[in-house]
Amino acid sequence: MVFIGQFIFYCMMTIVIYQAFVFVQKKLGKIWLNPMMLSMLVIIPLLIANEISFKQYYQHTQIFSHLLEPAIVALGFPLYQQLQTIKSNAKVIIQTLCLAISIMLIVNVTLAVLILNTQEVAVSLALKSVTTPIGLELTEDIGGIAAITAVGIIIAGIVGGVFGLRFLHLTGIHCPKAQGLAIGCASHALGTATITPVSSNHGAYSSLALILSAVITAIASPLLIPIILNLLA
Repeated sequence: MVFIGQFIFYCMMTIVIYQAFVFVQKKLGKIWLNPMMLSMLVIIPLLIANEISFKQYYQHTQIFSHLLEPAIVALGFPLYQQLQTIKSNAKVIIQTLCLAISIMLIVNVTLAVLILNTQEVAVSLALKSVTTPIGLELTEDIGGIAAITAVGIIIAGIVGGVFGLRFLHLTGIHCPKAQGLAIGCASHALGTATITPVSSNHGAYSSLALILSAVITAIASPLLIPIILNLLA
């Protein structure tokens, strides 16, 4: 009974806080008022203030993690709607993502090594823009730290979802397809979920970038990262 009571309490607390911020975002119409980011800013202090460990909180809210999987699959619907257009531009899209991911890995690893002087952290941070299951698996295989990668993935997703579109507009990138590819590549599922309501093009191309980036990163990072680390050693 105690477990069931805690399960209901933690789940209801999470849902109420999140939905409250969803209402606020819809009311004010500001994309930077990201419900996930704001919920974290409220829930984390609440857990600390009440001396509730993350392990205890996670134990009672695992259902949300399980629901994440079908939610990600649902992101494929906008992709299906734009399938014919995507097919005609498939070659350019794949080439662009391959180049973007290669540059991202090189820059991330190089800067992390030069600033932090730690290869493990460099590997961990280099994988921050890929979806969580693949990022955690890759970082362990290449010699990174899973906890750092997990935090990096969350931050990349939230920052991209909150500020991505605004940044792209400031840099003169206004094409919905290009914006979708950029957000999906850099901010994975969290970014994709945030911009999907903007338009079907945003959702479709962001979902596509999310999928292709995961595949390309899984192939490229075990080959590219060791070479970069050797050159910087």
